[in-house]
Amino acid sequence: MNQEIIFAKALEDVRRLAKEQGNCISEEQVRDRFSQLAFSREQLEMVLDYLKKHNIGIGEPIEAEELLTDEERNYLQDYLDEIALLPVYTDGQREACAMAAMAGDAAARQRLTESCLKDVADIAKLYAGQGVALEDLIGEGNVALATAVEMLARSGKAGGGEPLLGKPSEAQGLLARRIMDAMEECIREHAANEKTDRKIAHKVNHVADKARELAEELHRKVTPEELKEETGLSLKAIQDAMRMSGYQIEDLDAAEQDSPA
Repeated sequence: MNQEIIFAKALEDVRRLAKEQGNCISEEQVRDRFSQLAFSREQLEMVLDYLKKHNIGIGEPIEAEELLTDEERNYLQDYLDEIALLPVYTDGQREACAMAAMAGDAAARQRLTESCLKDVADIAKLYAGQGVALEDLIGEGNVALATAVEMLARSGKAGGGEPLLGKPSEAQGLLARRIMDAMEECIREHAANEKTDRKIAHKVNHVADKARELAEELHRKVTPEELKEETGLSLKAIQDAMRMSGYQIEDLDAAEQDSPA
């Protein structure tokens, strides 16, 4: 296994451990996870700085609610108010619900789901400030929770499937991991979409800049063909930029914007 793969795996392990510990990890735990790489003190400090920038506390947790916007705080309070009337379950009661759910009890599946709704909010706060709104994180978490409970039920004896758990007491940990996985995937997709949006914006802006320069020379709007001839841009690149912009590049002649390549 090369160094890059070891580093990526160690970093993922550290981030996951920190989330499981309430967005907090000790320096010793970080050093232990990166032990195969024999990092220098300076390299370790770079990892610690990266974790801090991703709202992970070193030695003590970062107060998650401080990272929320006013709008997110209001949404969180509304969410908590909505579920406040639901029963509060002990770990033992959750375990009993998990056991009954795996045996095919539909009411137990509902109780198990309800017992974890506040957990979804608590986990979502751990991912605050990473580009995705708290409302979206909670929504993704709730979908993942419902899906995981159904999978748990189908894997039980009544469902005839392969058991997901060695014992019912593991249910809470499994559901939390599925919720975290869903939120992390949501953050990754958001980051990927933002990267794509930036690439699109760059292409549109480049064509728009070239069109403006040529239009200033000619004192009129220009056609895609003229822009192609004068700048060396391909006609396809110009037409793609026009479509991406919703045909809003003002210095290109609208009548000529989507002519065939």
